Amino acid sequence: MTAEAAAVPRTSSRGPIFGWCLYDWAMSAFNTVIGTFVFSVYFTKGIVGDADHGAALWGVAVGTGGIVVALLSPVLGAVGDHGGRRKAWLAGCVAAAVVPTALLWFMAPDPSWIVPAMLLVGLASIAFELSYVFYNALLIDVAPPGMLGRVSGWGWGLGYFGGLVCLVIALFGLIGFGGAAPLLPLPAVDSAGPRATGPLVALWWVVFALPLLLLVREKPGGAPIGAAIRRGLADLWRTLKSLPEQGNLVRFLVGSAIYREGFNMLFAFGGIYAAGALGLDFGQLVLFAIGLNVTSGIGSILFAWVDDAIGSKPTILVSIIGLVLLGVPIILVTDPYWFIGLALVLGLFLGPAQAASRTLMGRMAPPGGEGEAFGLYGLTGRATGFLGPWLFAGATALFATQRAGMATVIALFALGGLIVATVREPARG
Repeated sequence: MTAEAAAVPRTSSRGPIFGWCLYDWAMSAFNTVIGTFVFSVYFTKGIVGDADHGAALWGVAVGTGGIVVALLSPVLGAVGDHGGRRKAWLAGCVAAAVVPTALLWFMAPDPSWIVPAMLLVGLASIAFELSYVFYNALLIDVAPPGMLGRVSGWGWGLGYFGGLVCLVIALFGLIGFGGAAPLLPLPAVDSAGPRATGPLVALWWVVFALPLLLLVREKPGGAPIGAAIRRGLADLWRTLKSLPEQGNLVRFLVGSAIYREGFNMLFAFGGIYAAGALGLDFGQLVLFAIGLNVTSGIGSILFAWVDDAIGSKPTILVSIIGLVLLGVPIILVTDPYWFIGLALVLGLFLGPAQAASRTLMGRMAPPGGEGEAFGLYGLTGRATGFLGPWLFAGATALFATQRAGMATVIALFALGGLIVATVREPARG
């Protein structure tokens, strides 16, 4: 990675920090409502009609999209470093995500819609992941010196609460809860409530992405798109060739990729597992969703100060240990309430591990090369992204239980944490 231009001056303005953090609030609705708790469950039980087979198909859709993300993220990140206009790239990713998300409305509860639903979810997931490259790179522009961990943690915490608020709106406004009718009138079509979560999430995403686009300042100028592509690809090639000499960076990228794949699997299959393996009814699933988002958001915000105080690496390792120690009993229990209770405690460690990983990548990125750094972060996070869901699908199919699939998540947490334990963290500033 090269630093052909000076880094963007950091600002302590609350407006840009708030606008940047609010994008996590905006995009997390997709993970929470579509990917984990509502539409994914509707896909498996309503469209496919079989929880285990539906979980396997959902894994294929999400995992295949990960291949595309792995190929594009470092290229787009490097181009963004030279061409500037990261907010424009981010806006393009948002547009590419919200259109297929909104089109989920048309996915009727019939097996004939399995393939279209998988395609739409795959396309939206690709754009979702790619937007992270430009969003994460803007963290360096926004966070004042000494506050990288706090701003990252605040954003991640807001993301959990944003997903929760959107979920509550979906439940009470579109689906109905506790036997009550939904508050909003919907067309008289089959499964209108779960299907309407697609347009809801799309609108939510657009509205709450606007503060970032309006308030965050970035370095003016940049090379024309053609030159940016040439320079970005050249820089990326030099970086890739030099990776064998950057063992510290490689260990972090590989280790974090492994445990981040565990996070991806947890988000993609958590709701499916809770409903299918434990038999949680809708009310229990809602309790699980709300509680997990609350504790994850609280953990992210509280550990944000820990990140700046003791460092990102120790924060990551403490969080990984907590996830592993709690993950084992979670997949062993059969009582739904024990499952929910343990999951609430696990949430306290879930957000901090993700936020501190982003912070550490930001601290390891060279000035002017943040986009490429987070592109590589995205590459390694998704390079084997198709393997995680396929591993879940294979283990579930082989042992005829989703518990086997979820057990692989714990193994990924442990292995990734052991590798990151060998990483040297740069001095904080």
